[in-house]
Amino acid sequence: MQKIRLGVVGLGRAFSLMLPTFLADTRVQLVAACDPRATARAQFEADFDAPSFDDIDALARRPDIDAIYIASPHQLHAVHTRIAAAHGKHVLVEKPMALSLAECDDMIDACRVADVHLIVGHCHSFDTPYLRTRELIASGAFGAVRMIHALNYTDYLYRPRRPEELKTEEGGGAVFSQAAHQVDIVRMLAGSRATRIRAAVGKWDAKRPTEGAYTATLWFENGAFATLCYNGYAHFDSDEWTGWIGEMGQQRNADEYGVARRKLSRVTSSDDEARLKAAGTYGGNAYTPVSPVADARRHQHFGPLIVSCERGDLRPLPHQIVVYGDERRECIELEAPSVPRAEVIDELIGAVHGGIAPLHDGEWARGTLEICLAMLRSNAESRDVLIGG
Repeated sequence: MQKIRLGVVGLGRAFSLMLPTFLADTRVQLVAACDPRATARAQFEADFDAPSFDDIDALARRPDIDAIYIASPHQLHAVHTRIAAAHGKHVLVEKPMALSLAECDDMIDACRVADVHLIVGHCHSFDTPYLRTRELIASGAFGAVRMIHALNYTDYLYRPRRPEELKTEEGGGAVFSQAAHQVDIVRMLAGSRATRIRAAVGKWDAKRPTEGAYTATLWFENGAFATLCYNGYAHFDSDEWTGWIGEMGQQRNADEYGVARRKLSRVTSSDDEARLKAAGTYGGNAYTPVSPVADARRHQHFGPLIVSCERGDLRPLPHQIVVYGDERRECIELEAPSVPRAEVIDELIGAVHGGIAPLHDGEWARGTLEICLAMLRSNAESRDVLIGG
């Protein structure tokens, strides 16, 4: 079995969400980590009997690391990628890839010069329901893609945040953090280059002054178009339309309505909120380890989505794909995952050990960020924005 020896930069929420994968996937060996929080470093050392550092250079210099998983705050992705590449390490960096196209270009160039792979994820376009839907489209059985409708209603904006996560200019808000998922998914399913976008964003809570919602229409070179809608204001929850299977593939309880807002109502300052977030992430005093088995019951997803093709509509769900053809409705069952987000490790190992060009490489992720930036520009200027023009 081919294995990947992984170093981790950043032991916060993103790492917490990937940890079930690292624990369950026997192809992964966590070798070392770095994080500014002493409590997180101590937790890592105790859990994995492996060293930790407060400095990425010390981590990247280690000869026993094949690749570095960069899960640091968005604004640090570019500099951390450059450091990893300079030490000859392959890079798996969280979305969004960076905060500007110039930073993306810098990351791509650094990895190309170092002859290392750059993969950006986890994005939900890695999820099996969407990958399988892509295969069905590619089969040609349903004709060309004509329209995609993607929507998601969550409690995103009312989860505990650090101050910069509520500032768009520092990488906060629903466009950078959430549209990156939807844009990635619809680009992959459309199978064509995006050419134009028209978007509007919502900033409806002065106490949380970044984008909490957006809607957009995205046009593609092949004539297809997609509508994207997201609302993170913690009222309606679109998991109601996916059988109460949550984004992480877990079974949810509809009676837990309002939990995020109630928890946040007890916070009295931005410092309190930052401490609340730190307490609930890896190494914090309120951190609850997740079970890889519990998280693998259903596939992960990013809300309801329908692909309209010439001869049918395709609806990916956490456990199946529903196909609405010309004459009949068919359900294609998906085998439950044994490892959550195993698709990310598949792509990483395929690139590092198999020489297989990754789908979610730097150029791909740059394209997604370009669209996200165009969404913000379209809203600010109240007009259509051309992509790549």
